[in-house]
Amino acid sequence: MQNQIVYQFPSAQVANRFLNEVNSSRLPDIKAKLFKGSDKVQVVYHYADGGFDSTSADLDDLANRYEGSEVS
Repeated sequence: MQNQIVYQFPSAQVANRFLNEVNSSRLPDIKAKLFKGSDKVQVVYHYADGGFDSTSADLDDLANRYEGSEVS
């Protein structure tokens, strides 16, 4: 199942830092792009098939490091 999260950041520069980290090879199978402006990032990924999937929590923690918050 596909999940989509949008994060908002204090500036475009910070949003791009988050975007670059999410699109790095450290987080495979996750796609991110700027969303409705330069200070929001949309992240799309698929839930793991079995067991607990910590991807959403990991993304929230990463966004928090960049002073971002989930908006949808």
